Amino acid sequence: MIIARTIEELQEARKRLNGSIGFVPTMGALHQGHLSLIQQAKRENDYLIVSIFVNPTQFLEGEDLDAYPRKEEADRKICEVAGVDIVFMPTIGQMYERDELCIGAPAVRGYILEGEKRPGHFDGMLQVVMKLLNLSGATRAYFGKKDAQQLVLISQMVRNYFMDIQIVPCEIVRDENGLALSSRNVYLNKKEKQRALSLSHSLKRATKMVMQGEVNVNIIKKEMLQVLSETDRVEYVAIVDRQLRSLEKVEIGNTIILVAAWVGKTRLIDNIWI
Repeated sequence: MIIARTIEELQEARKRLNGSIGFVPTMGALHQGHLSLIQQAKRENDYLIVSIFVNPTQFLEGEDLDAYPRKEEADRKICEVAGVDIVFMPTIGQMYERDELCIGAPAVRGYILEGEKRPGHFDGMLQVVMKLLNLSGATRAYFGKKDAQQLVLISQMVRNYFMDIQIVPCEIVRDENGLALSSRNVYLNKKEKQRALSLSHSLKRATKMVMQGEVNVNIIKKEMLQVLSETDRVEYVAIVDRQLRSLEKVEIGNTIILVAAWVGKTRLIDNIWI
């Protein structure tokens, strides 16, 4: 396994790869969710590149950039055991100049849901993802459905800029109790983890209602909010189509149900694709 810490080292290592390349961009603190992406990319490509970079431009003022978990040695070991060919671990100075060209998130889809609560977040996310996709030279890039809005916007960026890469959506990975895996789960104590399960429980309640024939969005949201009363604060419950447009009725095969809520001092998101 090659550790590339500079763009030049990555480019030199990539030249030796003769075949399809899978790419998994991460911010490190790798968990089973990341590993599922890595394993799928490994199965579907001849070679595999993983990036580990905590991107400062997608954190807003007052967010947890400095406290964001960093586990470089553990991450390297996980990648090595998983059979990753190249791990790209650049510095901020490698990735950004002082006077940067900017990529803006779309005016509507980039400023609803997560974008409404974290204005500017998706500008920074798209900026670094475009850089990483270009640097990887990958055939396919793998992203989890847990960050549903991010996945939709990255797919739009690739489409709008005619980028020659396939974006592969990957299923959400959960722990044995149903909590969606996240690097931020380390902030939760035992009692908070229990209360955090209300996010997945609310989504299960919504799914059961749809399976029983209920498609009215307002009725489903009302039931979900009752389940979410165990959290400290609900930021949003949204039922949208696969392009993030609001729905009045659930459309089977074209709906995402999303929730964001606070448990203690930790902000959590979850969703289900129906």
